[in-house]
Amino acid sequence: MHNVYLYILVMAGTTYLIRLLPMLLAKKEITSPYIKSFLFYVPYVCLAAMTFPAILFSTDSMISAIAGFITAVLLSYLEKSLLTVAMSACLAVFITERILSFF
Repeated sequence: MHNVYLYILVMAGTTYLIRLLPMLLAKKEITSPYIKSFLFYVPYVCLAAMTFPAILFSTDSMISAIAGFITAVLLSYLEKSLLTVAMSACLAVFITERILSFF
């Protein structure tokens, strides 16, 4: 049987090193505007990279996933609230799935 505690220890060590190494390697304040802007956008890019595949493969068909995605992007662009965007995207997926079930 696999030792779960070993896996937890390795993951804890990895997580700790990822957070510790930048503090050890960067002794001075970062002054480069390029590096600062890069570091500013890293969390958003990581979130998008994890979320986008989940959006495309979370429904029965790719067409309904794209319909929900387009709905969410359009309403977000129009600066609607998070609740409105989420509910509208879910509704778009539901309606698209219902329409596709007839074919």
